Amino acid sequence: MTSEPQSSRLGGGPGGFPFAPPLPLFLLNPILKRIVHRIAVQNPDMFDRLGPHRHAYFLIDPVDIPFMLYLRPDPEALDFRAVGRRNPPPHAARISGKFLDLLTLMDTEQDGDALFFSRDLIVTGDTEAVVCLRNALDDVDDPIAESVADMFGPPGRAALNALRRAAENAQKRKGAK
Repeated sequence: MTSEPQSSRLGGGPGGFPFAPPLPLFLLNPILKRIVHRIAVQNPDMFDRLGPHRHAYFLIDPVDIPFMLYLRPDPEALDFRAVGRRNPPPHAARISGKFLDLLTLMDTEQDGDALFFSRDLIVTGDTEAVVCLRNALDDVDDPIAESVADMFGPPGRAALNALRRAAENAQKRKGAK
């Protein structure tokens, strides 16, 4: 498998967002850049687990929101930004799932394998790169979601708690089916 980006012509999530107005992603990108740089400073050793995949581009696709996230976890050329769904940029791997599932994966000891085999998480492209990324994230001492919430003080922590409750309720509903 290779870490070279590959082009993707896939649309967004189920049904896509054909009539949604364009989002001003340029407003979100400086915040995402600040987040990824803070996480990198707090966890410099996590990049060692990525090996050659630190140069790979990952497309993180929360299928129930109208944009995707583009990540290059290279400490020398760190990149994390929101991108539109209509023309996804070249990437080595794509990780797709519902926003709350992806958040839970980042926030807790959520079993990525269970999400993958239940088809709640879909991985395409270089799966070895995705496994290395997951291993690197597992090595982080504090959950990344908490670190991000702390960057925004009490409002950030309140938002994370609300998202955690929403994820917990979604899991309960899923289990009740």
